[in-house]
Amino acid sequence: MGQSGSLVVWPSSRGLDYQAAVERMTSYTLGRIEQSDDALWPVEHPAVFSLGLAAQKHHLLNTESIAIVQADRGGQVTYHGPGQLVIYCLLNLRRYQLTVRSLVTLLESALIAFIEGLGVKPAYRVVGAPGVYVNCQCERHKIAALGLKIKNGCSYHGVALNLQMDLEPFERINPCGVRGLKVTDLSKMGVTMPWDEAAQRVCQIITEMLLSRRPHDH
Repeated sequence: MGQSGSLVVWPSSRGLDYQAAVERMTSYTLGRIEQSDDALWPVEHPAVFSLGLAAQKHHLLNTESIAIVQADRGGQVTYHGPGQLVIYCLLNLRRYQLTVRSLVTLLESALIAFIEGLGVKPAYRVVGAPGVYVNCQCERHKIAALGLKIKNGCSYHGVALNLQMDLEPFERINPCGVRGLKVTDLSKMGVTMPWDEAAQRVCQIITEMLLSRRPHDH
């Protein structure tokens, strides 16, 4: 095989502690060799607030009993919890001729394709505010968040898509550091899909988009 490393989907992990997920991703990334596989990893976390490297504590308004974890990804504060699909993206960017910016665009495009494929239109990006947005009751709502870390040319962390979840914890923070940002999920948009089915489909779309960028092996 002319080019090393396959793109695989790790078995999904539901109910996985956030810190445990970060430790697994970090150790995998630091232990990579040129032949290491790339991976997409579907995860669902118990309730947790995650602080990105740029996060400022004043965006935590009233966290109460929900744990707060400092992460090494980009971005501000966000919430993870049951009913949310997180896809961690452990990728060697060179294999797909990706820059950080073009990876962000690819992941947003994959989520937009998935959401619009379910009939929720339009799903769109907002300049300067990574993630995916939809219109709910004539107002912009965020439905997917995105935060990445690049180390030695390889990415980890990833995207979080709200499927069917308790959205109240988002009201306890300024999501992504934006005061008053409204957040929704697919169920509020009239679409319900089993978590496992959504995970499989989103991973499939991301895989197809990544492989289309990868030079053919000779």
